[in-house]
Amino acid sequence: MESRKSEAPTLDLAPPLETSWLERIFKLKQHGSTVRTELIAGVTTFITMAYIIFVNPNIMADAGIDHGAAFVATCIAAALGCLLMGLYANWPVGLAPGMGLNAFFTYTVVGTMGYNWETALGAVFVSGVLFMFLTLSKVREWLLNSIPVSLRHAMGAGVGLFLGLIGLKTAGIIVDSPATLIKLGSLHEPGPLLAALCFLLIAILSYKRVFGAILISIIGVTVAGWGLGLVKFGGVMSMPPSLAPTWMAMDVAGVFNVSMISVVLAFLFVHMFDTAGTLMGVAQRANLVAPDGRIENLSKALKADSASSVFGAVVGVPPVTSYVESAAGVAAGGRTGLTAVVVGLLFIAAMFFAPLAGMIPAYATAGALIYVAMLMMGSMAHIHWDEATDSIPAIVTVIMMPLTFSVADGIALGFISYVALKAGTGKYKEISASLWVLCAIFIAKFVFL
Repeated sequence: MESRKSEAPTLDLAPPLETSWLERIFKLKQHGSTVRTELIAGVTTFITMAYIIFVNPNIMADAGIDHGAAFVATCIAAALGCLLMGLYANWPVGLAPGMGLNAFFTYTVVGTMGYNWETALGAVFVSGVLFMFLTLSKVREWLLNSIPVSLRHAMGAGVGLFLGLIGLKTAGIIVDSPATLIKLGSLHEPGPLLAALCFLLIAILSYKRVFGAILISIIGVTVAGWGLGLVKFGGVMSMPPSLAPTWMAMDVAGVFNVSMISVVLAFLFVHMFDTAGTLMGVAQRANLVAPDGRIENLSKALKADSASSVFGAVVGVPPVTSYVESAAGVAAGGRTGLTAVVVGLLFIAAMFFAPLAGMIPAYATAGALIYVAMLMMGSMAHIHWDEATDSIPAIVTVIMMPLTFSVADGIALGFISYVALKAGTGKYKEISASLWVLCAIFIAKFVFL
């Protein structure tokens, strides 16, 4: 009788959560993970990239976009991108409007080139559609392989330097000068000092691997500003602001003129190479690379990223891209799309904290911009410094982005100098067909526009 009792069937009991529908969707056991681990990883990734909720609306507001609408658009676009990445590609990657790309959107396309933000959104939409087309075809691989490695890394570093200049300018750490163009701002003012404090705090906490270093620093400096009477408390929670000012506001027709070609290409190239680099890095950390080098669901991950960028333009944000901060969640054990789904749900919940987001001062987000810029500059380590025909065009790209206050012009000058140096030194075999075409387009832009 005892043996019968011990053999009593238990098949009618409900299976554990991770062996039910979540297991079927995300294949947790196959990836050596659990629901609890994925939840922790999702929260970790969200906290490390939540600063975009405060930073992006401030940058968008400088372009003339309603701050409340930009805040909601940021949350919605990030949430949709994360859910798509998690449910479709089953990757533990968080997505949100891209840092650097948002600065290019506001300070170059709108600020320097003089286009309205609706046309800039149209350029984001068109570049997103092109990215989707490239992802669905083999053109993407051809284009990725045809662009020199040194220029790919230079684009990321140049955008970082451009972002750092914007952060320093926003903080008032550097100001304009009739004699020298720029100079050190007044360090007797609280704004520049608090921005510098935010940057240093982020750097120190990040070095010590403190969880959520950027978010902690932004909030800490905001509280300091509130204590000094520089910030007004506006509450913590409320119903989300209206999305109406940015919903479907993109002007696609305005994109179809010659002067916008370089803008669309800049959005496309920076987004494409940034995404490829981020996804490759996360794939290695998440053990998504097979022994033969094949990366699991890479094509789906790229499709999810490009589709998110198109939808981002519809709601009113710059290109939505995969975030390198996702590596924090992977380090916490995230291996499947459930991590990304958790991040997406947290972005949805964040929409109800608009008053808190509205309190964040420009000097607090400026400190974060400067720190992110420093991280992006790290890609310069991969440039071939011992080959002048590679390193000089890379330097031109990196330096000219901030000096011309234009990502597009920096990329154009970098490509032109690369082709000129390779051709001038007889290294024609290193100039791909696509490089010749792009060089001709960029030259035509400078000559005729």
